[in-house]
Amino acid sequence: MEDLTAARRWTALLALSLGGFGIGLTEFVAMGLLPDISQDLLPRLYSQSPEKAVAHGGWMITAYALGVVVGAPTIAALTARLPRKTLVVGLLGLFTAGTVASAVAPGFSLVLVARFVAALPHGAYFGAAGLLAAAILGPGSQAKGFAAVLGGLTAANVFGVPLITRLGQAAGWRAAYLAIAAMFALTLLFVAATVPHQPADPSGSPRAELRAFRSPQVWLVAVTAAVGFGGFFAIDSYIAPVTTQVAGLGAGAVPWVLVAVGLGMTVGNALGGWASDRDLRRSLLSGFVIFIVSMAAFALLAQNRYTLFLGAFFLGAAGLFLGPAMQSRLIGVAPGAQLMGAAVSQSSMNIANSLGAALGGLVIAAGWGYIAPSWVGVGLGAVGLVLALASFTLESRKSRRSAETLAQPDLQPTR
Repeated sequence: MEDLTAARRWTALLALSLGGFGIGLTEFVAMGLLPDISQDLLPRLYSQSPEKAVAHGGWMITAYALGVVVGAPTIAALTARLPRKTLVVGLLGLFTAGTVASAVAPGFSLVLVARFVAALPHGAYFGAAGLLAAAILGPGSQAKGFAAVLGGLTAANVFGVPLITRLGQAAGWRAAYLAIAAMFALTLLFVAATVPHQPADPSGSPRAELRAFRSPQVWLVAVTAAVGFGGFFAIDSYIAPVTTQVAGLGAGAVPWVLVAVGLGMTVGNALGGWASDRDLRRSLLSGFVIFIVSMAAFALLAQNRYTLFLGAFFLGAAGLFLGPAMQSRLIGVAPGAQLMGAAVSQSSMNIANSLGAALGGLVIAAGWGYIAPSWVGVGLGAVGLVLALASFTLESRKSRRSAETLAQPDLQPTR
């Protein structure tokens, strides 16, 4: 990559992080507007049972997550020879089109399809943009590069999602998605103008990227992220009814609870990027422990209108502390396939999104209340911690066996 002035470097990083900002809007605004969307698209069911309509509306979140799961590895493999800036610009164009389709689709089924399509570029964007950001920052900054792009997503949760949620409550949820589409279009122009060109990887190929899936560790770490992070989405997907039905606050308080989550995510993401570049193993394992504690705390704190905000902040901070660590871990176990490793991380996080939203919806629909997803999250986080420990244990054993093999003397007789 060409030498950059400090101003050019930070402008390019800002442009890439704005893509993360737009993704944060399109992914998380549904959580705050889920009751409005369910009432508009499922009016008959909503009139009979708002809880069941909201739980059914959660499939909109699940459809987006499944789109990420499908799109991330597919796009990573098919675009392995593309320069990463070209790929990022193309993905922003697809985001724009898919989000417009989400806003204008006439019924619930077509909205689900549009959300699936809009999600296809999600994982590949974070992978390609994160690698570009790491290259711009220089050697030894892999986790910080991904944290910079994820920082846009966390910033979206601080003020973007609450503002768009407020717009959706006032002007309708479709207006909210049209505003997000405009954000993607502006980001495309900003990236095209400011991000430096990076030549395509000469060794990149679909076969090389797909080779990552031969590694058992890739599968194990992917499952760790998919299961372990599911608790965040089990809780966050239903943050609006928790605010209004459990804590007893009005609908106008929902954006402020989202601000608390977003502030926590911003702090957690920054700390996670710094800590992961220093000691990845310690960051990941300690991060899971803190994450489990945060979800249990949320179940208790969310029942009071004042402590709800503290619980929301703690949940966001603990959850996003794991983000850069999981991203770096997957890249580390997929040598020679960095883009695929980064993309698979996003697929895993969105399997977590799908799994968490679906399980949260199931326990709510079963009549266990809006706090029940927090305890589902505690269980999922505990499984993630066990899987992370297993991954590092297997890696250590393999390293010891390799070292012992190299240390054995050559006992072949000489002639």
